[in-house]
Amino acid sequence: MTQAVLDDWRTAPVEGGLRGTLGFLEKLTLEPDSLRPADADAVREAGVSDEALVDAIAVAALFNVIDRIADALGFDVPPPEAFAARADRMLATGYALD
Repeated sequence: MTQAVLDDWRTAPVEGGLRGTLGFLEKLTLEPDSLRPADADAVREAGVSDEALVDAIAVAALFNVIDRIADALGFDVPPPEAFAARADRMLATGYALD
């Protein structure tokens, strides 16, 4: 299902609340000036609590900031193979670099 969401969240087999949240976050990211209280109301009507919507907004905002900083500073992102090579250690110890 993750790949279906990455391919197109609009057609992915997800619940209405998630679909509404993803649409809200897309609008927040790409067209923030067009966002209105009715957009949040629609997400709530799809069954998403205020707390869940605020959490989603916080995650998206932090991701957007980090993504822009990484782009601006030219952060080097390792290839998937490098992440896979570290996966077992990260699962055991978390993100600690020691």
